[in-house]
Amino acid sequence: MANDLDDNRTHEAAPGDPAPLDLTADVVSLTAALCDIESVSRDEQRVCDAIESALEPLEHLTVTRIGNTLVARTELGRDERVVLAGHIDTVPLTVDPPNLPTHREGDDLWGRGTVDMKGGVAVQLKAALVAEPSRDLTFVFYEGEEIDSEYNGLLHIQQQRPDLIEDADFAVLLEPTGSIVEGGCKGTLRAEVVTKGIAAHSARPWNGHNAIHDAAEVLARLAEYQPETVVVDGLEYREAMNAVGITGGIAGNVIPDRCVVTVNYRYAPDKSEDDAAALVDQLFSGFVVTIKDNAGGARPGLDLPAAQGFVAALGVDVVAKQGWTDVARFAAMGVPAVNFGPGDPNLAHHDEERCPVPQLESAEAALLRWLA
Repeated sequence: MANDLDDNRTHEAAPGDPAPLDLTADVVSLTAALCDIESVSRDEQRVCDAIESALEPLEHLTVTRIGNTLVARTELGRDERVVLAGHIDTVPLTVDPPNLPTHREGDDLWGRGTVDMKGGVAVQLKAALVAEPSRDLTFVFYEGEEIDSEYNGLLHIQQQRPDLIEDADFAVLLEPTGSIVEGGCKGTLRAEVVTKGIAAHSARPWNGHNAIHDAAEVLARLAEYQPETVVVDGLEYREAMNAVGITGGIAGNVIPDRCVVTVNYRYAPDKSEDDAAALVDQLFSGFVVTIKDNAGGARPGLDLPAAQGFVAALGVDVVAKQGWTDVARFAAMGVPAVNFGPGDPNLAHHDEERCPVPQLESAEAALLRWLA
């Protein structure tokens, strides 16, 4: 297995280094071992080192490291190549009570990362042991998903080594879905809609014009707007347009001369980023509209043979992903993607984060069945 290490990376063994990961352990024990290596965003080196060391003996994989992101590829000459991806960072730990180290309570594994998403990473690592999979595989273990986009390891691959991913036919992001398949994802746009007035003393409002009062029209248009339900590749994506913030006024005795309504538009993956921006501009015609950020969605690609084979092998329910996930980054590289992984997404980042052991086991079994 060849390593292409980031020139800026240096690591020497230290007394506090974690015990080596045992990829032959059961998936629950492996999940616990991964979670017990703390890896809050921007502190992923130790867990990345541990994963890299565990992959090193696997001769059927070639590993490339970019910062604290790993890409491991088979080169078996199969007709199809699939990406299995998961992020290795977590949100910060709780303190009272602490949610690490992990512990078992009945059929649940408790602890930070069990849901989001080291359970999925453990399933990836179990799949990495398959020396003769039915298709070529690209495993991606990446940093910085839980924080600003500039730190995201998938973005770094896209910028520095897109060739490591762009030849794939299909991708599976092992984010928590309760072990069902969630296809693609919706896009998300955030805009500021500004109303302008004239400042004056609030005792003499006739000398000014109240910008907050004008925001009533913005809110009325939002209330009247009927979001679409759009079918893409057989899945229903429910669009949403909502006010998520409002600011205005500078003092309790001043008529406000400016009010900003922040609007979030979640749009189906049949629309481009430009389509979404144009719709928002049209809806709020007559007001100053500024698009603050806009991330396109991802089509599920369920019409493709690779996706159909994946769904058929798993034999689980398939629904549309109603949020935004990193499958959109794969879409930007021309690779259709779905979400599939163990854990209830409602418990991601939760103080009581925990993953059912049967979901870890069933996700592993389903993925190995597909690779057989």
